[in-house]
Amino acid sequence: METTTTKRSLRIQARLNQTRRKQHGWLAAAAALAVGCAPSVVRAGDWPQWGGHDFGRNMVSPESGLPESFKPGERSTAGEGLVPGSTENVRWVVELGSYIYGNPTVTGGRVFAGTDDSSLRSDKRFGQTKGGMVQCLDEKTGRLIWRLITPNRPKERLPEGALYGQQHFGTCSSPAVVGKRVYVMTGACEIVCLDVNGLADGNDGPFKDEGRYMVGPGKPPIALEKTDADIIWVCDLVDQLGVCPHDVASCSLLVDGRFVYTVTSNGVDKPHEKCLRPDAPSYICLDAQTGKLLATDDEKMGHRIWHCLWSPPSMGTVNGKKLVFFGGGDGVCYAFEALTKVPGKPIHFKKVWQYDCNPPHYRLRDGKPIPYYEGDKRKKYSTNKDDGTYLGPSQIISTPVFHDGRVYVTIGQDPMHGRGRGLLHCIDPSKTGDITKSGCVWMYDAIERSISSVAIADGLLYAVDLPGRVHCLDVATGKPYWVHEIKAETWGTPLVADGKVFIGSKKKLVVLAAGKEAKELAEINLGAPAYGTPVAADGMLFAASQRRLWAVQKGAKLMQPAVAQQNGVKVQASGGL
Repeated sequence: METTTTKRSLRIQARLNQTRRKQHGWLAAAAALAVGCAPSVVRAGDWPQWGGHDFGRNMVSPESGLPESFKPGERSTAGEGLVPGSTENVRWVVELGSYIYGNPTVTGGRVFAGTDDSSLRSDKRFGQTKGGMVQCLDEKTGRLIWRLITPNRPKERLPEGALYGQQHFGTCSSPAVVGKRVYVMTGACEIVCLDVNGLADGNDGPFKDEGRYMVGPGKPPIALEKTDADIIWVCDLVDQLGVCPHDVASCSLLVDGRFVYTVTSNGVDKPHEKCLRPDAPSYICLDAQTGKLLATDDEKMGHRIWHCLWSPPSMGTVNGKKLVFFGGGDGVCYAFEALTKVPGKPIHFKKVWQYDCNPPHYRLRDGKPIPYYEGDKRKKYSTNKDDGTYLGPSQIISTPVFHDGRVYVTIGQDPMHGRGRGLLHCIDPSKTGDITKSGCVWMYDAIERSISSVAIADGLLYAVDLPGRVHCLDVATGKPYWVHEIKAETWGTPLVADGKVFIGSKKKLVVLAAGKEAKELAEINLGAPAYGTPVAADGMLFAASQRRLWAVQKGAKLMQPAVAQQNGVKVQASGGL
C-alpha cells in the first residue's frame, strides 16, 4: 500500500516527466549526456564551485603571490573605459551589468559569473526584461565566450499572491562547473545545466529551444550565435515542483558527481504572512545528467518558514558517511545522508540530525513566541532600533561550513530588516536526532546578524556580521582574538588566501592580514558596493563590484586603453604582465 508521501513524490515526478516531453523528448538522449558529464581534469588552482574544491564550503584558497592591494582604475572623461596607467596589479576589467550578487567561479581557463541583463542594450536581438544572465569569460583576457539570458519570470507564471522578481537582481548564485557542464540556479527559479563551451561547438541537446528560452514566452525565437549558451536541461522549480519563491531565487549548487543538491527558494507571500506552497520541497537532489528529481526532504518547512530558503548546502564525511548540511528558513540546521546511488524513483532524504540555532530566549519573550517581523526595522510595529541590540529569532542564510569534523553556521535575516543580535554556532555533527544540546560545542554571541559564511585557516575562524565587524576566533574554543570594524554593511564571506583575508562591503574591498593580531593592509574603492565574495584562482584574485569584475594579478598592467564591445559586454583587457 502506497503512503501519502510516496504518492506525493509520484505526483511531482509525473509533472517532471510531462515537462520533459515538452522539452523535445530529451530524456531519450540522456545516455549521450553521460559523456558530457564525465569527469575532466580540474587544475589545482581552479575554483570550480562555491567554496572551490572544498565541499565543506570553507572559503580558503592555497593561491600565493596575490597582491595585498590594487588600483581599480579611473573612469575616462573622454568616453568609455579607464584612464591609461590608472590601474595597478590589474590584468583586465569587465563591465558585466548593474547587479552582481553571485560570486565568480574559475575553471578550465574560464570565468563564470551571474549578473542582471542590463548590459544587453547593444544586442538588438534582445529586449531587456530586468532578468538575469550567466556569463562565461576567457580567464586571461576577460573576453566574452558565451552567455545565457534568463528573462524575468512574469506574474502569470507565479502563484497568485507571490512577491517575486521585483528587485531585478538577476542571477544571484555561483555557477558550479563539473567537467563539461555548468550548473546554476537562475533568477527565474530554475536549475539549468549548460554546456561549458556554449554553442561554439554546436547545440548538444537534448534541449534545443535556446532561441525561444532566452527571449521569454510569447515572443518569436531569436537567431542563435556562437556566443550564446547551450542549454542541456532545465528543471523549473515552480512549474515542476510546486515551489513559490520570494524576492529572489538564490542558491549556489553543490554538485557531487551525479548529484546536484540545492534549496528550492520556497518562501512566503507578499504580505509576509504565510507560505503559499507549504508542502513544496525545501531541499532537493537532481540527477546531474538528466535533471531528473532524485530526492526531496520531508520536513514540510513551508508550514513554519519565516521568509525564504537561500542557504547553499555543504557536505562532509561523518562517521564514515557523507552528510549534506542545509540551513533552514526556520532557523534550524539540518543534516541528511547524501545519496550513494541513483534511485529508481524519487525518495526522501534520510535525516540524521537537526540543530536549533535560535536558543529559547531568541524565540520566546515572556513565554510567548517573538514575531519574526517584529525584528524588521521597516515595519510600523517593529521594536528594532537598528542598533544591533534587538533580540529575536533569525533564519539561516549563510552556508553551514564543514571543517575538520565540525559544522559552523551563523544566523541572520534579510539585510533590509536591519541589524540585530546574531549567533555563531560550532556543532558536533557526529550526533543523531535533535542535537541542539548534545551537539553544541560552543556558541559565540558577540556577533550581530549575519548572512555571511565563515572561513577557517590555521586554527583561526573569520566571521563577519551585517554592520561589517570582522571577528577572528579560536576555531576550537570560540574565544575571540580580535574584532575589526570595516564600518560598512557587509554581505559577503571572507576569503582567506596567501596570508590575507579579503572581504567585500557596501563601501569598499578590505584586505586584512590573517593571524591572531588585527592588521588592515588595504582599503580599495571599487566605485560601487561589493556584496559578493572574492575568489582566488591561478595566481589571480577575482573581485566584483555591483557592476564590474576585476582580474587582479601582481605586476599586471592594463595594456589596452580602448574598450571593446562584445555583444554588449565592455572589456578593458591587459596584454599580459
